[in-house]
Amino acid sequence: MTASPELQAALDAAAEAAAIARSLYQRNLEIRLKEDKSPVTDADVRCEIAIREILEARFPAYGFFGEETGSRGVGAESLWLVDPIDGTKAFVREYPMFSTQIALMRRGEIVLGVSSAPVYGELAYAERGRGAYLNGKRLAVSDVASIESAALSSGNLKSLASGAGWAAYGALVARVGRIRGYGDFLHYHLLAAGKIDVVVESDVNILDIAAAVAIVTEAGGRFTDLRGGAVTLATTSVLASNGRLHQAVAAALG
Repeated sequence: MTASPELQAALDAAAEAAAIARSLYQRNLEIRLKEDKSPVTDADVRCEIAIREILEARFPAYGFFGEETGSRGVGAESLWLVDPIDGTKAFVREYPMFSTQIALMRRGEIVLGVSSAPVYGELAYAERGRGAYLNGKRLAVSDVASIESAALSSGNLKSLASGAGWAAYGALVARVGRIRGYGDFLHYHLLAAGKIDVVVESDVNILDIAAAVAIVTEAGGRFTDLRGGAVTLATTSVLASNGRLHQAVAAALG
C-alpha cells in the first residue's frame, strides 16, 4: 500500500519515536509519577516531543492530543491522538510489551492508526478503506463464529473485577475455547491477524486504543465499548472482535 501523506507522517513519527525508545530501553531511567499515579519517564516525553514536531510541521492546522505534552485544538476537524509509550510500566520493568500509538480522528471518527512496538518487533498500521498491515503483510480477522471456539484476550482485569459485569465476564470465560491476557498492543495485533477472536478491556483511555480501532476495523473486525457504543474521546472500555462474534459476546456480557 502506498501511504497517504497523513499515514506517512504518522509512520515517520513512529519511526523517530522507535529510535528514541530503543536508545533509552534498559537504561534505568528515572521514574516520576503523574497526578493519576501512572509512571512517566524521559523516554515518554522525548518520544512525544519528536512525534509532535513531525506531525505539527506537516499538518499545522490539525489538533494534537498527547499523553505527555498536552493538547492543542482538540475541537479541530482533524485531531492527532498520541500515546508515545503505551506500556510505560513494561518499559520500566524492561520487557518489550510497550508501543507507540498514533491515530488520526477526523470529525469524530478514527481514520488511520499506527501501532509501533520497536523492541518486540512489530509495526501495524491501517488507513480507512485501504486495509490493515503488520510488518508489511495484509491483515484479516478470523472467521470463528462461535463463542465455544473463540480465543479471548482480556486486559485490565482488576477494574473489571470491581464492576457489576464481573459475574457475566466469568460466565463468558467458562464458555470460550481459550482465554489469555496478552494485553496492550499485542492482543489487537493478534486479533487483526486472525490469531485470536475477541478482546475485552476495561479502564482504558482513547490514546491507548485509537490506533487499534483503525487496525482492527480495517482488518475486517468490529470495535466498540463494552456496551456496544461507538468509540469516542470519552471511551474507557473495549469490546473488539472479528465481527462475527461481536453480538453474541456483547449479549453474554449483558
